[in-house]
Amino acid sequence: MHTKRNTKALPLFVISDIHGYRDEYHTALREAGLSGPDGAWTGADARLWVLGDYVDRGPDGIGVIDDLRRLQGEAAAAGGEVGCLLGNHEIQLMGADRFGREPLPDADDGLYGAWLRWGGVERDIRRLDADHRAWLWSLPAAARVDDVLLLHADTTNYLRYGSSIGEVCTQVRSAMRNADAVGWLRLNHTLAARLSFRDDPEGSVARMLTALGGARIAHGHSPLSDYFGVPLDGIAGPHWYADDRVVAVDGGAYLGGRVLVADLGRKMEDPT
Repeated sequence: MHTKRNTKALPLFVISDIHGYRDEYHTALREAGLSGPDGAWTGADARLWVLGDYVDRGPDGIGVIDDLRRLQGEAAAAGGEVGCLLGNHEIQLMGADRFGREPLPDADDGLYGAWLRWGGVERDIRRLDADHRAWLWSLPAAARVDDVLLLHADTTNYLRYGSSIGEVCTQVRSAMRNADAVGWLRLNHTLAARLSFRDDPEGSVARMLTALGGARIAHGHSPLSDYFGVPLDGIAGPHWYADDRVVAVDGGAYLGGRVLVADLGRKMEDPT
């Protein structure tokens, strides 16, 4: 007789905004017990979700993508899971790769020039291959694991694309597939908005959880030092807010902060 595995009993971790800081990412996973000295998966049946922004700003965004793709296979073989979301910097990189310097109304150098101004690293785009592109296109815009709604950005703008996780993911991918350069830029701006949950913790959090499900939200995108008043030298872990219904996990690695891993399973068991 087969019994259904209770996934809620399995550890759940999130990490976000690695931004090419490959060494810092490896250190964070080792400290969380999810990888060994060689970077291989040691998390057994744990779930790790990475909330986007693998590339840009830092030294080796493509190396981070390669590490995550390998880790996904290793975790699956061990009974665990590594899931990855689409971040706005992936959208920016993909737009630069797809449309190049095709002029925009307000930018003669097109999405490529805009991507560079947003922190694009030309070494990353030169190393993109067909497998990287396919992986990037496969990334969902949002996910829900157990009772946690996983997003890259702290914005209610996801609801412009649907009122369920499936609709949001399908419509974002459709918008990407059908967009011209101007439409791609509009998509980027929509999904790069921030601070909905900080500035309207009652209305925005309730809207998102009612529409997309879950009891809590985990997001990256907005560095703790810039948007939540945590000094860079005081960042020790993720920031819980909105009555502990939302956790922000962007430790601002590219600003001199940290790549953070949040143990959500432990928080669910001990909310203090």
